[in-house]
Amino acid sequence: MKEYFRQSMDWLHTWTGLVVSWVLLFIFLTGTAGYFDTEIDRWMQPEVPAVAAQPPTEQIVAVALARLRQQAPAAERWFIHLPGDRSEPSLRIRWQSAQAADGTRAVNGNEQLDSASGLPTAARATGGGQFLYKMHYRLHYLSKDVAYWTVGVATMFMLVALITGIIVHKQIFVDFFTFRPGKGQRTWLDAHNVLSVLSLPFQLMITYSGLIFFSITLMPLIVAAYYAPGEPGRQSFRSEFERGIEVKPAGIAAPLTPIAPLLNLAQARWGADVQQYRIEIRHPDDANARISLRHAIDSPSHYSEVLVFDGVSGALLTIQPAAASNAKAVRNVFIGLHVGRFADTLLRWLYFAFGLLGSGMIATGLVLWAVKRRQRAEQQNGAAHFGLRLVERLNIGTIVGLPIAIAAYFWANRLLPLDLPQRGAWEVHVVFIVWAIMLLHATLRPPSRAWIEQFGLAAAAFALLPVLNAITTDRHLAHSIAADDWVFAGFDLTMLGLGVVFLWSARKLARRAHTAVLATPLKPGSAVNGSAMLADERANQANPL
Repeated sequence: MKEYFRQSMDWLHTWTGLVVSWVLLFIFLTGTAGYFDTEIDRWMQPEVPAVAAQPPTEQIVAVALARLRQQAPAAERWFIHLPGDRSEPSLRIRWQSAQAADGTRAVNGNEQLDSASGLPTAARATGGGQFLYKMHYRLHYLSKDVAYWTVGVATMFMLVALITGIIVHKQIFVDFFTFRPGKGQRTWLDAHNVLSVLSLPFQLMITYSGLIFFSITLMPLIVAAYYAPGEPGRQSFRSEFERGIEVKPAGIAAPLTPIAPLLNLAQARWGADVQQYRIEIRHPDDANARISLRHAIDSPSHYSEVLVFDGVSGALLTIQPAAASNAKAVRNVFIGLHVGRFADTLLRWLYFAFGLLGSGMIATGLVLWAVKRRQRAEQQNGAAHFGLRLVERLNIGTIVGLPIAIAAYFWANRLLPLDLPQRGAWEVHVVFIVWAIMLLHATLRPPSRAWIEQFGLAAAAFALLPVLNAITTDRHLAHSIAADDWVFAGFDLTMLGLGVVFLWSARKLARRAHTAVLATPLKPGSAVNGSAMLADERANQANPL
């Protein structure tokens, strides 16, 4: 009975993993890159100088307010993100308009400003690291609801695959210390086991916390079940889980109170160690204006408490706790662990490394599935069926083609004309255009050649990025190291490292393919040396994986 249960879990593990694996790999790769979204933002805007000493806070707030009054005088909400930590190295403002009577929302906006002058930073338009971060849950081109459901369902499948994988591998920790290279299917299973066990705690955390993000989307009746049906229940839920200031404008003009004294009160409460504040002004220059202050925190709890002031008198009206209930506190911690914004440099690199290991776990599982079934299909039918061939092509075009597409995103940032309309959008389009080309290439070439060619292209695409950066900007690797600018230097070195890994993979596969060709017996009647056509045929038939 126990063995039958394990076999049924093996079936479930295999198919839940396969059905959404390509979507999961997309999510993992882009999400992993998102852990360095701010650093990628900086690399993709080389015109922005390195962060210098900031003016006094009062001056920064004044120039931000002046710019907001100029750009969005009628906005319902203003946001000021003061510089001070890694996630906000520069002054940034945002504004949000009120919903129009016909239900449409006016265009919102945001700008990165020079803290001294208050003018927008002169930099190229780009999707930046934020695009990669958002793409791992918004999937681009799709509506918000479709994207959330797609990612949510894929995440549920991932959790099932992880749990069933633990059940299936009864000697999972013994398997962790077992790796037998050059053994075909056995090697891929060993690699899958090692990557899975090494990153298992991270995978469980990131998957479960990802589901918490989509809990209301996937299970909308939770609110009705636990907070009462209808609008009263929704209001009760919002008061606990969705912090905000519920006040309507008075329609009477009134000057905004100075914000510097409010920041002093906040600093007295939170301590001098707090370096980065976020200011929200609702209904600016209205008699019912409200100003709320919060700060970045260095723990997984993710949210800080919020101080809410009267926007005209400056009186402290209320203090909203970081969590209104234990359930909210638990949710905050899981979300904080997932996004990792609290992480210092070392921990952020660990997040990045475990994200790559998780991507490798998915990739090796896909290859293992294909290798195992190709052996079975050739033994039984002499050839692979259409479904298997499709999986093999999708594997090539996603496991290697998607990283190439991400590298192309960075190439586009340096090569697209600076005055190109919708330049940032075209950077994003390049990702999907190149990915489509890689998928097409995988269908047109024999699998053995497609793997080698795409690994070789990936090696060149990543390894040559520092060269491209040196040609197109003055922020080359030597300059960055000399200037102690480890954002630019770290990016270039990481790209070189990835290029070396892809080059090693391409050379290893090429040698294996060459060995397989030499080991293939000549057809009867062939010349000793064979013909070029026969050699090509053997190379096409050889599968280095």
